[in-house]
Amino acid sequence: MGNSMTKERKYERLNCFAPPEKIVSERKYNLILGGTILYGLLINVLMCRYFPAVQLAESVGTLGLFIGYIVLTIAGVVISSTSKNAGVSFLGYNLIVLPIGVMVTILVTAYGGLSSSVVISAFWYTGVITLIMCAAAAAFPRFFARIGGFLFSALIGLMVVGLLTWLIPGMTSFYSIAGAVIFSLYIGYDMFRSQVYPKTADNAVDCAVDIYLDIINLFIMLLQIFGNRDN
Repeated sequence: MGNSMTKERKYERLNCFAPPEKIVSERKYNLILGGTILYGLLINVLMCRYFPAVQLAESVGTLGLFIGYIVLTIAGVVISSTSKNAGVSFLGYNLIVLPIGVMVTILVTAYGGLSSSVVISAFWYTGVITLIMCAAAAAFPRFFARIGGFLFSALIGLMVVGLLTWLIPGMTSFYSIAGAVIFSLYIGYDMFRSQVYPKTADNAVDCAVDIYLDIINLFIMLLQIFGNRDN
């Protein structure tokens, strides 16, 4: 249902008629897009530094934490994907950023905290790859215009492999590397798509949600890759 809703919303973004008063300049559009992405990532970094996520997990339990994560994330996706108001979409974005920040904080803590070599390596590689893919999206728009179907199929395959890793632990490294490649390409793809949609503030926030999720998933995959290497 989530994937169907996202695809429907992307189609709507592309084909909607935006009243002239809702169109913003390309510069303002990209400032909103980039600022919203950076805001979410900064919130997550601050949560990794100051938020007691591990203590929260211990107090509410794994099940309670998981239920809260699912409820808030789904609510955020629904709000951001269905709203045509930038402010409401930004509210939905925050409902995605905060629970993901809790999960990322727990992962970062498990890998030694923000100062560990694993986390620092994953952080810098995520930043470099993101910049490269954003530049590639601008330089090779035809390539990214053609890979949407492939990426969706690859993501479904990655989910299947993720389930298999529970049965075949040796596939963990392959899963992390494949995931890093897929989400790297998704950053470029979603950045390309963001420049195709009508330039409205709401579309900028909605596209920021997609790219933010790509970046976070890439970071998690790189954490696993560098963590496995160190182990």
